[in-house]
Amino acid sequence: MLTRTGQICVPGAKPYRAPRDRTRRARSPGVAGNVRAVRLALLTRAVLVTVSVVSAAALGACSAGRETQGDAAARARSASVSAAVVAPDDSPAPGATTARLLGLPPPPTSGPLPGYLLIADRDNNRIIIVTPNHRVVWTFPAAGDLASGQQFMGPDDAFLSPDGRSLTTNEEFSDAIAQIALGTHPHIVWQYGHPDTPGSAPGYLSHPDDAYLLPDGRIVVADIINCRVLFLDRAARVVRSIGHAGDCAHEPPRAISSPNGDTPLPDGGLLVTEIGGWIDRFDRAGRLLYSVPTPTSYPSDAQLLPDGNLLVAGFNTPGRIDVITPRGHIVWSYHPSSGPSALDRPSLAVPLTGGIVAATDDWHHRVVLIDRARKRIVWQYGHTGVPGRARGYLDKPDGLQLIG
Repeated sequence: MLTRTGQICVPGAKPYRAPRDRTRRARSPGVAGNVRAVRLALLTRAVLVTVSVVSAAALGACSAGRETQGDAAARARSASVSAAVVAPDDSPAPGATTARLLGLPPPPTSGPLPGYLLIADRDNNRIIIVTPNHRVVWTFPAAGDLASGQQFMGPDDAFLSPDGRSLTTNEEFSDAIAQIALGTHPHIVWQYGHPDTPGSAPGYLSHPDDAYLLPDGRIVVADIINCRVLFLDRAARVVRSIGHAGDCAHEPPRAISSPNGDTPLPDGGLLVTEIGGWIDRFDRAGRLLYSVPTPTSYPSDAQLLPDGNLLVAGFNTPGRIDVITPRGHIVWSYHPSSGPSALDRPSLAVPLTGGIVAATDDWHHRVVLIDRARKRIVWQYGHTGVPGRARGYLDKPDGLQLIG
C-alpha cells in the first residue's frame, strides 16, 4: 500500500540477502563478531557507483513502456523535485578539469563512448582511465603514488569530485575510504576507516560502498554491514546518519537494510539502494520522499533519471538492468538469459548520451555499453569471463564514470 509518506510497503516482507563473494582474500571476522561473519558469507559484491554525464535527451526514451496515470503523476512529482537545482556557473565541467590535470588530450567523440571512461578495477587493485579505442591512458596507483605505509586494496568505486580535482574511492573489503588528489603526482590526501579492521565505532566502517565528495565538502558513504549511510566532515567526524549500526530493518528513514548505494542528487537529496529489494529517495533534509520495491532482491546503485524514473542494476546471475517508475513499474529492461549478451552480477548502470547505458558486468570481468533501443551491447572493455591485468583485461570491475 502507499502510506502518507509515499513509502510503498509490503506487509510482513523481509529483505533477502543474496550471496556475496569474498574470494579476493580471507581474514578474521574482527570487531563485528558473529553478525558480521554471517553477513560476510551472505553479501558477495562490491558495488560502484558513479555520477554520470547525462543530457536531457539521453533518456528521453526512458519511458518507452506503459505506465498508469498514478505512475505518471508520481514520476512528474519526482522530476519536479529533480529540477530544483542550483543554476550552473561558468566553471569548467569536472571531466574537463580532470582531463587537464592528468594531461589527457581531447578523446575521440564519435562512436558510443563520448569521452574517457574511469574504471574501478577492483581485484587488480587499481583505477584506470581508458579511451574509446581501448587504450589505458592513466593508472592509479603508479610507482611512487603511495606514501610509506599506505595501502590501496580493492577499489570498489571511483567518483570525481564536483570540481574534478580529486576522486573518492571505497576499498570495501578493506573497510576504508580515501580521497585522491589528481595532478602530475596523484596521491591520497584523506582517509577514513581502519584498513582490514571492520567496526561501527567512530572512525570505523564495515564494507563501505559508494563514497562521494559532496559540493559542501562532506563525504557520504554507504556502510553496508552497519546498515547506515554516513555523512563525514573533513575532520573525520560523523555529522549525520541515515540508519544506525545494528538496526538492519527496512523501515526508512528510521532504519535501512544493507545499503549498497547512496547516489547524490542535483537537488541535494540522496538515492539510497538497499540490498533486499528497495530504493529510497530522501530530500536534502533527510526526509523520506518515497521507498519503492525493485524487480530484484539484490538491486545495486540506483540512479535518478531526468524524467523522474530510476535506473537500477540487478546483481544477479543472469543479471539485469531496469528502468522503473517511482511506484515500481518496469518501463524498460535488459536481461538476456544466456549467450554473450547476458550479464553476470552487474553492479552499476548509468545513462550516457545517445540512448546508451554503461554498466559494469562484474563477474564477466568487463564494462559494457548497451544501446537501449536495440537492447544490444555495442562496446566493451575486458574479455568476457576472463579476468586479467594485461592490456584489455579487467578483474571484477565494479565502478565506472564517464569523463566527457
